[in-house]
Amino acid sequence: MEMLIDIASWVLLMAGGIAMVISAVGINRMPDVYTRLHAASVADTLGAGLLISGMILQAGFSLVTAKLLIVLAILFFTGPVAGHALARAALVAGVRPHVTDPDEADDACGGDFFVEAVPHETVRDDVDAITPRPGLAPAGRGSKPTG
Repeated sequence: MEMLIDIASWVLLMAGGIAMVISAVGINRMPDVYTRLHAASVADTLGAGLLISGMILQAGFSLVTAKLLIVLAILFFTGPVAGHALARAALVAGVRPHVTDPDEADDACGGDFFVEAVPHETVRDDVDAITPRPGLAPAGRGSKPTG
């Protein structure tokens, strides 16, 4: 019986790890914040859920299992809220979704919701147009904020 639990646990752990890697690749390949949030939600729910499920099988019936279940519940409740808050903040900040054909946005959203969509080719132009606030240096450039 212990060998079956070990096998099931490792299958869950491997599947969770694969889901996390696929999600990381998706985050790097997606063109805008909205699709990146979708890829991140895969890691948040599926990947973490599978990993924690595998750990629960390994822990058996103990206090560790209760703690892992609490962590799993926290992830499942806070992940969608954080994703929604980030998407809402991007929308309020004026970040536009990038689509291949701008007419797709009208068809997908219907007549009650207007989305000013831009084609994929202009993604880099939008990124290049971003300027930092005075006194702040771009992140990861090795320079320190001034002021």
